[in-house]
Amino acid sequence: MKKAEFKDFPQVMQDYFLYQLAIRNKSELTVLEYASDLRSFLRFLKLKDEFFSKDIIFKEIKINDFPNEKILNVTNKDAISFLSFCNSELKNNAATRSRKASTLRSFYKWLTYHEHLLDTNPMEHLESPKSKKQLPKYLTIDDCFSLLKSIDGPNKERDFCIVIFFLNCGLRLSELVSLNYNDIRSDRSMKVTGKGNKERTIYLNDACIEAFEAYMKVRPNDGLKDKNALFISRNKNRISNKTVQHIIYTLLEKAGLSGMGLSTHKLRHTAATLMYQHGNTDIMLIKEILGHENLGTTQIYTHVVNSQLQQAVNSNPLSQVKQEDSKK
Repeated sequence: MKKAEFKDFPQVMQDYFLYQLAIRNKSELTVLEYASDLRSFLRFLKLKDEFFSKDIIFKEIKINDFPNEKILNVTNKDAISFLSFCNSELKNNAATRSRKASTLRSFYKWLTYHEHLLDTNPMEHLESPKSKKQLPKYLTIDDCFSLLKSIDGPNKERDFCIVIFFLNCGLRLSELVSLNYNDIRSDRSMKVTGKGNKERTIYLNDACIEAFEAYMKVRPNDGLKDKNALFISRNKNRISNKTVQHIIYTLLEKAGLSGMGLSTHKLRHTAATLMYQHGNTDIMLIKEILGHENLGTTQIYTHVVNSQLQQAVNSNPLSQVKQEDSKK
């Protein structure tokens, strides 16, 4: 990512993006999300303070003339108004608004304590919108077998290996796509590069090893545009996120599992849930396997089990029995 990609931003924000890339080692995707959030914030400030035609399209508001000084005079009230605008006008859900609030907190914290451009941080007490915590969707064991049985066709070894890796290793889509064939080591471990380019090791079970070896026997070797890539597309290139998503959606439909809100990320949830439910795996180990930074992110899989326990009790035919009033 080059500095020119942020040339429409005020200089102070350009410096912030470069700091996140070079010093904090944030991924390009993460920094692009920061840029998107802050671009929306600057557009909102211009919309609020300047006269625009009623027909103005929010996404077409230019920010290349936004002064650095104005950024330093922003208040907490401005941020709250922005989040309200995101809700009412941009129709952002709570999760998106929460991310934007987090971006504002991060940027103004950097301005205050790293660059010392502010005496006090105006976003220090900015709260994130509350969102309902939803239990992750996942496949049952029977669903998993149905999905695996649906795999066929000229790329069946590749597609089978992809699904096996998702279901056994809990990979993110980006992690699976970025795998190189030499990331699979002779000691039955796999090097995975996760968020922020953080590397972790996942040990492979028999199903993963067998699927990998079967795929390597038919993996193309000639005319490859990326010779290191593990999973190859029909164009002899590293398989893309979009292609993998298409493969999974197609297989889910063949297995009769479409329309359930399932996706590649739900296969990751499935791996974690099955490990916790059936593998008696410690939650801290699952955290390491999934590459979660915070334990709280992983603990949602314990809530899945607790929810099932509650449902089991509620399904008891005596669950609605009440004691009769003896005075009647």
